[in-house]
Amino acid sequence: MDPVSFTTEDGVRLEGELRMPEGEPRAAAVLCHPHPRHGGSKDHPILWAIRNELAAARGCAVVGFNFRGVMGSGGTYGGGRAEIRDARAAISFAREHVPEAAGTFVVGWSFGANVALREALDDPRVDALALLGIPLRPGDVELPGLPAPSELRALARPVLLLAGEQDVYAPPEEVRAYAAAFPAGEAEILNGTDHYLWRREKEAAALVGAFAERTLSRR
Repeated sequence: MDPVSFTTEDGVRLEGELRMPEGEPRAAAVLCHPHPRHGGSKDHPILWAIRNELAAARGCAVVGFNFRGVMGSGGTYGGGRAEIRDARAAISFAREHVPEAAGTFVVGWSFGANVALREALDDPRVDALALLGIPLRPGDVELPGLPAPSELRALARPVLLLAGEQDVYAPPEEVRAYAAAFPAGEAEILNGTDHYLWRREKEAAALVGAFAERTLSRR
């Protein structure tokens, strides 16, 4: 795993890490972390587990990064709007490390799921999405609104929504209903855990990895 940096279209320098697989990568993958103002960064066990799964078991070149204003990344918090530029820059950087014909897989957790979804709607390079704990009920946490179900019909690419059974920000029945609004959406609910997926990191990562494998094999 190598430390890396790259620059957004508005000139913000972001820090990240690149994990390459053994052999030629079959896809690029980008990981988007939770809320910058609530302790979110690339350094969470669930994101480590997903990074390792996608690189070691699924042959992806994986980029984890810090959104603007987090740790060593430049700039300041952008309210979830400027962060779309961060995700876009991470995708561009990840794609520099894979063959031109390789796919792109984007994973977002919580705030990162909100950003990843909104980026994917306007970025045809994203071939599939895994959205963990997507904040359908953000409460008083500052977040841009998620796309309405009617807007999701335009996103025909595969989408996985994964949440814990006790996730108060992503209640299971609402997750299933939101997943059903995508033309190719599916939902996975992990019993006995919540928004943070404590002690279920490897299981969640395996579900994300299996979903990535299915989407990659269709290309």
